[in-house]
Amino acid sequence: MPWTWILLAVGLALLLVGAELLVRGASQLAARFSVPPLVIGLTVVAYGTSAPELAVSLQAAAAGQPDIAVGNVLGSNVFNVLFILGLTALLVPLRVSMNLVRLDVPIMIGVSFLLAVVAWDGSIAPAEGALLLAAGIGYTVFLVVEGRREGQLAAGGSQASEVSAPPARSVALSILLVAAGLAMLVLGSRWLVEGAVALARALGVGELVIGLTVVAAGTSLPEVATSVVAGLRGERDIAVGNVVGSNIFNILWVLGASAAAGGGVAVSAQARTLDIPVVIAVAVACLPIFFTGFVISRAEGALFFAYYLAYTAYLVLAATGSAALPTFRGVMQIAVPLTVIALLGFLARASRRQGPGNV
Repeated sequence: MPWTWILLAVGLALLLVGAELLVRGASQLAARFSVPPLVIGLTVVAYGTSAPELAVSLQAAAAGQPDIAVGNVLGSNVFNVLFILGLTALLVPLRVSMNLVRLDVPIMIGVSFLLAVVAWDGSIAPAEGALLLAAGIGYTVFLVVEGRREGQLAAGGSQASEVSAPPARSVALSILLVAAGLAMLVLGSRWLVEGAVALARALGVGELVIGLTVVAAGTSLPEVATSVVAGLRGERDIAVGNVVGSNIFNILWVLGASAAAGGGVAVSAQARTLDIPVVIAVAVACLPIFFTGFVISRAEGALFFAYYLAYTAYLVLAATGSAALPTFRGVMQIAVPLTVIALLGFLARASRRQGPGNV
């Protein structure tokens, strides 16, 4: 047990240092290659910090633990939006890029619905996994091409970009920072997850709940560290893009690869009827939250954070068969519709303030 706590502490330290190196290197690469920080956040940072999710889900699918493989992805997507954006916005309000609202958030919502479609029959077949992977590759290529084009326009055209090409040593150092940061994030999250899973299983909690909570939170710790550090350093496009990009990556790449390489992945009835709808709901909730002034305020961050606590509480109460579960359900049946009405009101007011020509 003492060694478990030591691993947890060292893993947390590696996450913090790795996040700092990753954000620093990624922001330097964005500046030197005239690639918008948002694109770096949606690709290099998001995919890098989702490496633990990919490793865990692939391993779980190969070991015949589909509940952990699927629960890891679903739980991570809920955790990313509600916990990470909530916590980061509580620390520092996050400005949201208009491109993110127009393109990437709708894509996140779309792939969440796509997941519901491919999983509705109780499994994600290898062919469906290949389809998800193909969509992930297409999305990545599109982002890189558009990012380079926007960067060249901002720099005054391709000729200006070529003249001001960055020194090879400088680029190599930035890439080294990114690689070192990713390595620390992966190692740190692995140690944290191993210790946390051992503790959770000692308590007799089911694999799906472990995947949705302990494993999902553990593999998402790189995103936590990266988004918080990016927000505090003023790299807010990276902070928000990291979350949106990670959620897209988790569905298209992580579940796609797990299904394609593992001969398909079974999806439990609870995941189909509860957890996937929650993933869709939090993705849809980003649209009105992001659109209200293109800022995630502290109040909105608190709302996200509170809903993550409520979701986790529901999973724990359901898993333990608590007598408090019916009362909790009754409270949430009132709170959720009120929140939806409030978000629609915020969206309507924001639309009137900005006018049709500015959206």
